[in-house]
Amino acid sequence: MSEGARAIGVDTGGTFTDFVYLEDGELRIHKQLSTPEDPSRAVLAGLHWLDVGITTQVIHGSTVATNALLERRGARTALLTTAGFADVLAIGRQNRPDLYALVPQKPPPLVPAAWRFEVGERVTAQGEVLLPLQTGSLATIATRLAAEEIESVAVCLLFSYLRSEHEEAVRDYLLAAGLPALEHISLSAEILPEYREYERMATTVINAYVAPRMGRYLQRLEAGLAPRPVRVMQSNGGVISAQRAAHEAARTVLSGPAGGVVGAQYVAAQAGYEDIISFDMGGTSTDVALCPGKLPLTGAAEIANLPLRVPALDIHTVGAGGGSLAYLDAGGALQVGPESAGADPGPVCYGITGAAPARSLPVETGAPLWVTTTDANLVLGRLLPDHFLGGEMALHSAPARQALAALARVTGAQDRWAAAWAVVQVANATMERAIRRISVERGYDPRAFTLVAFGGAGPLHACELAESLQIPRVLVPAVPGVLSALGMLVAAPARDYARTMLYRAGSGDDIDTWLESAFRPLVGQASTEMGAEGYQEWELRRSLDMRYVGQSHELTVAYQPGTVTEAFHRAHRARYGYEQREAPVEVVTLRLQAVAAVVPPRLPRAEMGDSDPRAARSGQREVWFSSGPQTATLFLRDRLRAGNRFAGPAIVVQYDTTTVVPPGWQARVDGALNLVLECE
Repeated sequence: MSEGARAIGVDTGGTFTDFVYLEDGELRIHKQLSTPEDPSRAVLAGLHWLDVGITTQVIHGSTVATNALLERRGARTALLTTAGFADVLAIGRQNRPDLYALVPQKPPPLVPAAWRFEVGERVTAQGEVLLPLQTGSLATIATRLAAEEIESVAVCLLFSYLRSEHEEAVRDYLLAAGLPALEHISLSAEILPEYREYERMATTVINAYVAPRMGRYLQRLEAGLAPRPVRVMQSNGGVISAQRAAHEAARTVLSGPAGGVVGAQYVAAQAGYEDIISFDMGGTSTDVALCPGKLPLTGAAEIANLPLRVPALDIHTVGAGGGSLAYLDAGGALQVGPESAGADPGPVCYGITGAAPARSLPVETGAPLWVTTTDANLVLGRLLPDHFLGGEMALHSAPARQALAALARVTGAQDRWAAAWAVVQVANATMERAIRRISVERGYDPRAFTLVAFGGAGPLHACELAESLQIPRVLVPAVPGVLSALGMLVAAPARDYARTMLYRAGSGDDIDTWLESAFRPLVGQASTEMGAEGYQEWELRRSLDMRYVGQSHELTVAYQPGTVTEAFHRAHRARYGYEQREAPVEVVTLRLQAVAAVVPPRLPRAEMGDSDPRAARSGQREVWFSSGPQTATLFLRDRLRAGNRFAGPAIVVQYDTTTVVPPGWQARVDGALNLVLECE
């Protein structure tokens, strides 16, 4: 992206669709209520409101694929696989996500048994054809596909990552058959050319399941945005063309959260903080990621209890957001989330007259009431009704107070403020567990990191979370409520390639010579495809999945000639606390990422001034904290200047979020207009 380029990042969320518009180095932001029934309507409305020019590039983080999986509203999908392996999708790995469940419930496969078809063919584990493809069986299958009005087909044949000819022949046959309802065919040799048949099959099925819906959505969006070019954020933190996203929709399942992590790392690095924990609390969920000086990539993610083996940022998500509903479970304990009020009807204080959520509270008379985290924050004085979205959207305090009073009666709390504080504490506990999972449970000390708080609700809760985890510092970016959309402007175009090639590195082997030869086809494919998309320069990042011979799982290490086995030993010790230098090492999968050159937007900088923030003060108000109600100073974020300092308790309001500074915390504004909060 050149210095004078025009681009807009668009992040579709459960409650709001966020926009960050870059025009000649200046940033403009906007939040639009999402339209879940057709997300493109909110996108088009926001671009119209911002009056975006027809030459502006649109970089989009979409939840279409995510919602299709969560809601099980994807295409009518069939699976074609090698004879004898149709039930792999249902058998899975026999994992037990709930260890103590007497009757564990597994989600049903995306493809029912009646739509899983077996094809006569067989390739060996060495890549040799044992049984040629029996095309006679395909005629019967094609007839069944037409009768069932199948819209999408996943083809996953055994060991096709070694030889893809049979899968390609199946695709050619089905396309020639002219099936009237068929919109898409996914081949495992293209989506995930790696070993482990269940993960490869599950990922290919996910892609086939969501691709038609994603393709139709992107077609509508491109038609509405024409002639503006459209690119889509991937789960790995890079962007791809809309056409590629439609074909490989599984790569976009975590695109919105990935944009947030990319934006958080970029902003924090500009402020001088390399090791961060990103904390993105939105309307429906909270996403956290640990970045030890780099983006945390993983090859194995999970969505809706389904394995997704595509390169993705290592993000942990919990159902705790501003719209998360409070209720009592079967044992009478207060719970918050994962169910959400969403954008319609949203928190009760939004005053939207939609259908009441299933978690509504029992009330004797009047309209149904429900309680969300946002309603609790409003009652506690942490949200200001007249300052929400810069005053564009007023919050209604009366129904929130009534809802919290009803919750107090149900739970036995002393009053509505006690009930509201309980809601906030339960939500905080859920988010604290999420941060512990990505830090303490993986051997990282949270005290060595900076918590980057963003999303519409992140800065409301960040300081109390940091204090519980002994994180010394919280960084609130200048535009925290739309940071995911900003991350999409920062992200570089990227493509991922992989190839499973089991290779045992013996003591006398020249492993570097073998690896250079093995990487060559991937390098050629990357060069061809990046050039075809119009990129002139790109960087090739090579890595290896490695393990000790006999292990079941691998570690991914960056490939540097001459240091392959040594790098693996170090990575194994860092992750598991030991290494076995006498044991043979095995290279399992080669990975290559092609990243195009990009010039990220420059963040505004300001000259450091004096520490007095009096120009930003806007009165005082009573706010509840752990010690009870206290008088907090109100600050307007757009009037704070670089160098300003103040102490909590304080509330900082701005267009896209509200920041809570508890007692005992100090705040300062740095040269990039970030708010840096530190605990005394």
